[in-house]
Amino acid sequence: MRISEIATVLAWHDAFNDSDIETLLALSSDDIEIGGAEGAAQGLAALREWAGSAGLTLVPGRMFVHDGVVVVEERATVNPDEAVEAVEATNVATAFRVVHDQVTAVFQHDTLASALEATDLTEKDLVTDI
Repeated sequence: MRISEIATVLAWHDAFNDSDIETLLALSSDDIEIGGAEGAAQGLAALREWAGSAGLTLVPGRMFVHDGVVVVEERATVNPDEAVEAVEATNVATAFRVVHDQVTAVFQHDTLASALEATDLTEKDLVTDI
């Protein structure tokens, strides 16, 4: 199941970054939970709204996986207006819960350390064989 979870999260990133909302929704459960420093929401309508207005590109880096939880260290680039160049990228981490090849939860963290702490994952869960 580990490969399936990673593939789901990578496909989710591709759909998000390509603004392919229909694929993003298909990869997500009906009651998906979305959260971060600015609050939380639930459901596909909330995901559609967030993904459509985020103005964000997430480039996945290192991944940590255990028992349906995937933490991805990412480079986040904010582009509030497509006519303006993207602002400097920052490192963030996102924790995903994957069940039956669907993302059921997405929680963004400011640091990898906080994402790992929130999910009880450790360096032992680092994926090295993709």
